Amino acid sequence: MMYGTIALKLGVGFFALVVVTRLLGKKEMSQLTPYDFVFAILLGGIIEESIYDEKVHIGHVLFAVTVWGLISYLVEKLAERFEWIRLPLKGKISVLIDDGEVNHKEMKKNQMEMEQLRALLRIEGIFSLKDVRYVFMETGGQISVMKKPTADPVTPSMLNIDPEGVDPSILLVDEGQIKEEELKKAGKDEVWLKEELKKEGAGNIKDIYYAEWSPQQGFLIRKYPKAENK
Repeated sequence: MMYGTIALKLGVGFFALVVVTRLLGKKEMSQLTPYDFVFAILLGGIIEESIYDEKVHIGHVLFAVTVWGLISYLVEKLAERFEWIRLPLKGKISVLIDDGEVNHKEMKKNQMEMEQLRALLRIEGIFSLKDVRYVFMETGGQISVMKKPTADPVTPSMLNIDPEGVDPSILLVDEGQIKEEELKKAGKDEVWLKEELKKEGAGNIKDIYYAEWSPQQGFLIRKYPKAENK
């Protein structure tokens, strides 16, 4: 009898979750906001906790799922209408790179490190910050990128040229610290790095927010705002 009850609860719970989820709207995993994630976890927890509790019968399961679905639906509608509700629940878009400049405050606010940002850009097919004009972090955590006009795709055949291959840039300095492993991968040492940075007018490594380098394109260096104003 117990096994039959568990199976019945699972079946009813499954279809109840599907119905509630469909009513609240379809979303891809990449589009889920923190609120959506919490909603999914708690909704699943309602079913999980009720499966093995003999005191909870199917009516209780359906009632709990229905009430939770109604609460979530009401919150969704209120969030659509009132910004003061929407912002805490859904969050807002963050501009991580603004007109080619990294937004330090937004990077810290989103707990984003430079290497994490570069990894997300590589997924978008961008291997140097030189090519980026704007980067927006959406409420679901994914990024949207606007390239600089000079980085717009132009096929070599359109220009009748044989292009030279460009290697992905390497992050050699990150938040005032030398990336030892990356420096070794590049086949360089600290003496070379410090000399090259001096030539670029960035002698004090502590003042550098990030510095990337590639054999073909050389250095891209950005200092902390205070260092730039010195």
